[in-house]
Amino acid sequence: MTAAENVCYTLINVPMDSEPPSEISLKNDLGNGDVLGFLVSSPPYLEKGDVKLKTEALKKVIIMILNGEKLPGLLMTIIRFVLPLQDHTIKKLLLVFWEIVPKTTPDGRLLQEMILVCDAYRKDLQHPNEFIRGSTLRFLCKLKEAELLEPLMPAIRACLEHRHSYVRRNAVLAIYTIYRNFEHLIPDAPELIHDFLVNEKDASCKRNAFMMLIHADQDRALDYLSTCIDQVQTFGDILQLVIVELIYKVCHANPSERARFIRCIYNLLQSSSPAVKYEAAGTLVTLSSAPTAIKAAAQCYIDLIIKESDNNVKLIVLDRLIELKEHPSHERVLQDLVMDILRVLSTPDLEVRKKTLQLALDLVSSRNVEELVIVLKKEVIKTNNVTEHEDTDKYRQLLVRTLHSCSVRFPDMAANVIPVLMEFLSDNNEAAAADVLEFVREAIQRFDNLRPLIVEKMLEVFHAIKSVKIYRGALWILGEYCSTKEDIQSVMTEVRRSLGEV
Repeated sequence: MTAAENVCYTLINVPMDSEPPSEISLKNDLGNGDVLGFLVSSPPYLEKGDVKLKTEALKKVIIMILNGEKLPGLLMTIIRFVLPLQDHTIKKLLLVFWEIVPKTTPDGRLLQEMILVCDAYRKDLQHPNEFIRGSTLRFLCKLKEAELLEPLMPAIRACLEHRHSYVRRNAVLAIYTIYRNFEHLIPDAPELIHDFLVNEKDASCKRNAFMMLIHADQDRALDYLSTCIDQVQTFGDILQLVIVELIYKVCHANPSERARFIRCIYNLLQSSSPAVKYEAAGTLVTLSSAPTAIKAAAQCYIDLIIKESDNNVKLIVLDRLIELKEHPSHERVLQDLVMDILRVLSTPDLEVRKKTLQLALDLVSSRNVEELVIVLKKEVIKTNNVTEHEDTDKYRQLLVRTLHSCSVRFPDMAANVIPVLMEFLSDNNEAAAADVLEFVREAIQRFDNLRPLIVEKMLEVFHAIKSVKIYRGALWILGEYCSTKEDIQSVMTEVRRSLGEV
C-alpha cells in the first residue's frame, strides 16, 4: 500500500511463513463460527478461549491489510463480534486496525459502518479505565476524518477534567491535533487549553498544554509565562525545556523581547535538570554577547561536564565550550575560567582529557600560565603514583606535550617545568620518555640560561634510564652541551658508573 493511497503511522513487519488464511476462515475465527452466539444471554464470544482465537485472527487481519490485502467483508464481522469485547489486548489491536483500515468509499464518502465504530469510541472515551481512555485519545490524534471526530468532541473535552493525568495529557494532545487539522471542530481550543494550563498541577499535562499554546496561539503562551515567570525554577524539567524553546523562538523573531525574558534564562541555568541547564546556556549565548552572560553560560557548561557521568555528554558539552572560544570577544572571558576548565581532568576518559588540555592550552595567557603549569605538574606527579592503567601512559604523554608547549610559548615557565619532567626520562614507557627527551633537547637549545640546570638534572637521572633509544639521546645532549671541565668529568663518571666494571 503506497503512501499516496493511505497515510499510516503504524508499521508492523511480521514474516508470513505459511499461506495467508482465507477471508472465510478469518470471519469464522472472528465470529467463532456462531453468529447467533452474539445474541444469546450468555454469549460464547466472551469466553477466554474465544478471546484468544479472536486476538490471533485480528493480528492476521492487521498484517494482511498492511501487506496490501483488501478485506472489506470482515469489517462488519469485526464491528459485531470483536468491537464489543472489553479485553485490553483486543482494544489495543483494534486501535491499530481502525488506523489502517480504509474508512471511505472509492468516491471519498465515509463508510456507514464507521458510525458504529464512532459510537464505540465515544463509549471508550467515557470508560472508567484510564488506560482505555488515554489510548483512545492517542488513537484519535491519527484520524483524518472530520465526520468521525465531530460526534466525539464533547467526550474529548470532558477528558480534560479526568482525575488521572494520563487521560488529561492525552486529551490535550488530541485537542491540539484536531485543532490543527480541523479548526472548525473546536475553534476555542487555545482559550480552553489556556484555562486548563492555569489550573493544572501535573508537570506532563502542563508541558503538553504549553507546547500546544506555543504552536497554536503564541501570544497566550507568552501571557501565561509572564504571569508565572518568577516560579519557572519550581516547574518540572519537561516544562522548563519547552519554556526555553519558546523564549529562544520569541527573542529571535523579536529581539526587543530579550530584556523581558533573559532573566528567566539566567534562572534556568540553576535548574536541577542537566538538559534544561544545557539548553538554557545555549540560548543565553545566542541572546546576549555580554561578558557576564558568556561567563554564566561557560560556567554552566563546565559544571555539566564535571557532574555528568556519561563521557559522550562530556564531549558534546566540551565542543560547545570550544565553539565559544572561537568567538574573538568570548576568548578573554574564557581565559578567566581556565582553572575551572582544568577541573575536568578528574575525568578518567582519555578523549575528554585530551580535549580539555587542548582547550586550556588555547586559552592560556601570561596571566594564568603559572597556575596552569602548577596544575599540570601535579597531574604529572599523580600519574606516577596511581596504579598503572592502559591510559595512564597516554595521559602522561599528553601532559608532557602540554607542558612542552607552555614552556615554548612562555620561556619563564621552563625552569619550573624541566626538573619535574626530566624525572620521566627513566619512565618504563618509552613513548613518554621520548616526548620528555624531545622537550629537553628543544629547551637546552632555546634557553642558554637553563643549560646548567638541564645538564645537572640530566646527570642525576642518567643512571636510571632504561631505554636504549633514550640513553642514546641523553648521551648526545650531554656530549653536545657539556662545555666546562667539571661537566665533562661528571659525564665520564656517570658513563663509567653505568657501565660497571670493565
